[in-house]
Amino acid sequence: MSRLYDTVEPAVVDDEMLKKAVEEQGPKDEAGRIAKQEGIDYWDVLSLRLDFRNILKIDNLWQFKELTKLQLDNNIIEKIEGLDALVNLRWLDLSFNNIEVIEGLNHLSKLEDLTLFNNRISRLENMDSLSALHVLSLGNNKVNQLDNLIYLRRFQNLRTLNLSGNPVCEDPGYKLFTVAYLSHLVYLDFRLIDEETRQKAHSLYENKLGELMHNEQQARSALLEEKRKAKELESHKATYVEFLNGPNLFDAMYKEDPEGNKLSMLPGIQDILKEFREKFVDFCYKIFEYGTKEYDRRSHEVKEFNTCMDDAKHENKKMATEHIDKFENYKKKLFSELLTSNDPDIQEQKVSEYNSEVSQLWDTVMGFEMQLVDQLEETIKDFERNLTDMMSQFVEHVQGLISQLRDLENVHNEKLLEMCMLVLEKVVKNEMSEELPEDLRMLFVDKDTIVNAIGASHDVHLVKIDNREDEIVTRSSGWISSLMQSIHRAECLRNRQRVIEISNFVEHLRDEIDSFDLSEVVRA
Repeated sequence: MSRLYDTVEPAVVDDEMLKKAVEEQGPKDEAGRIAKQEGIDYWDVLSLRLDFRNILKIDNLWQFKELTKLQLDNNIIEKIEGLDALVNLRWLDLSFNNIEVIEGLNHLSKLEDLTLFNNRISRLENMDSLSALHVLSLGNNKVNQLDNLIYLRRFQNLRTLNLSGNPVCEDPGYKLFTVAYLSHLVYLDFRLIDEETRQKAHSLYENKLGELMHNEQQARSALLEEKRKAKELESHKATYVEFLNGPNLFDAMYKEDPEGNKLSMLPGIQDILKEFREKFVDFCYKIFEYGTKEYDRRSHEVKEFNTCMDDAKHENKKMATEHIDKFENYKKKLFSELLTSNDPDIQEQKVSEYNSEVSQLWDTVMGFEMQLVDQLEETIKDFERNLTDMMSQFVEHVQGLISQLRDLENVHNEKLLEMCMLVLEKVVKNEMSEELPEDLRMLFVDKDTIVNAIGASHDVHLVKIDNREDEIVTRSSGWISSLMQSIHRAECLRNRQRVIEISNFVEHLRDEIDSFDLSEVVRA
């Protein structure tokens, strides 16, 4: 559709345009004059109209973080972009533009009403994050595939859909197909969907819907299982022994071990490999179980520490509050006496007494804070010492179990070497060369070749085991260091804020007496 302003130079969404738009839509008369003088904070704007402005590119809207309604219709916009910051947007009008692809909406999870009427869109896509979508207007576009409408099944809150004017509407089965597959709709192309149409659509597509719903249920179950595993993995990572509750480490050893994989094809090796694998995985399970138990113990220690810290802060604050309340009562009584006294000497005496009490309050409350600092410092030291001991025990025990994994690998390596020497003797005597695969036969040309192959395989396995041990030691040590740094940083910040708070409060008390006009009291 051509527009009268198509020949006009495309406009840029700059600060001048935004300021003008906000002022146009803001308060009028005296309120508008005041707002213009004081300036309008874009963060406070909830609704914005940028229609009929010949805008080509959406830009510079990042300041409108609280915006809930945005009109960008009747422009020449070609691409949906620049909307990521508008996370509170609920209503968006992009009708009468030149948009070809639905995109750039990933951050608009609160969007309820989306209008893309009269554009050049041919496919429904890229709207997965719009879970709150209630109204969708896509009339007068180029959507032409009936099956593409199934994409809208994911929007369970969608009640109003307009696709009129799209090629897909010319399909004889369009209406019944849409009603059947989008059963949550109430209005389709400006018309209320009646019960008779629903029943007819359901009957017509009952079998296909059943299959689709079954597939969707399987997909949902798979997604839930994937999320469950991801959540489980995150919890396992905190124990530092993730992936050790199965054959992962064993499989990893052979994944990058070409020589070991060749040797696994030796006749009679399967029983030895099976025994090796079972024992290896069993020890991995022991590491995992121990790591999980120790994680629970550490978590309990951290929880007890936090409770102890909170209790100490609460008790300290309670003591300080009691003294402050007592002073407030004293202050009210003293100010009342000052108001009723006309004797300058008595007034001066009471002011001096007040300042002494303020100083005493400062000493008391600040003393409580210093007392708390010492108490918390001792608690933190004890906690760090306990946690370090726990982690040292954990690492030491895990290293002991991992050393048994190395022992298993060493025993397996010796058995493998022994078996290969026997096979080499037979190969030299031409007793079994025909039984060996070509890749494996190439290793048995002489003793040095087979020994080197077995050694290379053994080295790969030991490196994998060593790397896993190093990872556990490094991550556990890093956790303690990071945790203690954050605790010390938080306590330092708390103390600094508390000292400032006490200082400001005492300064306020002194200002109160300084601003108390005794001359007015005398004249009264």
